[in-house]
Amino acid sequence: MIEQDWIWGAVGGLMIGGAAAIYLLVNGRIMGASGILGGLVDGTGRSTIMERLAFLFGALAVPPLLVPLYDRVDTQITTNPVIIIVAGLLVGIGTRLANGCTSGHGVCGISRFAPRGLASTGLYLLGGAITVLVFRHPLEVI
Repeated sequence: MIEQDWIWGAVGGLMIGGAAAIYLLVNGRIMGASGILGGLVDGTGRSTIMERLAFLFGALAVPPLLVPLYDRVDTQITTNPVIIIVAGLLVGIGTRLANGCTSGHGVCGISRFAPRGLASTGLYLLGGAITVLVFRHPLEVI
């Protein structure tokens, strides 16, 4: 990691936190990305479809705007498509089981000292650590 990389993490965290605060102030609801997207997919969010689409558009449109700020992005992601697909499915299953994702429980839940947010965040961090340990060491897949 380059010495100034932590700055980008801090900027990203401030942007996500700011977006969550604005979403809560404007809409009176928690900004959970999985819930916003899930409501579009399963049709339960028809009454708020425009704000959901605006959120999704912003999430997809902003990263390409930041490309000029980077020379090269090294995500250290695997090139094995099977692992990427399985990881995505596991994240999706986890968000359904936890009834939310990192933005809902981690950012909004912890900032409000919500017991469910604290518990969910601790559990998905533990689950992620165990998954990395299992897939990296005994299975040597990543």
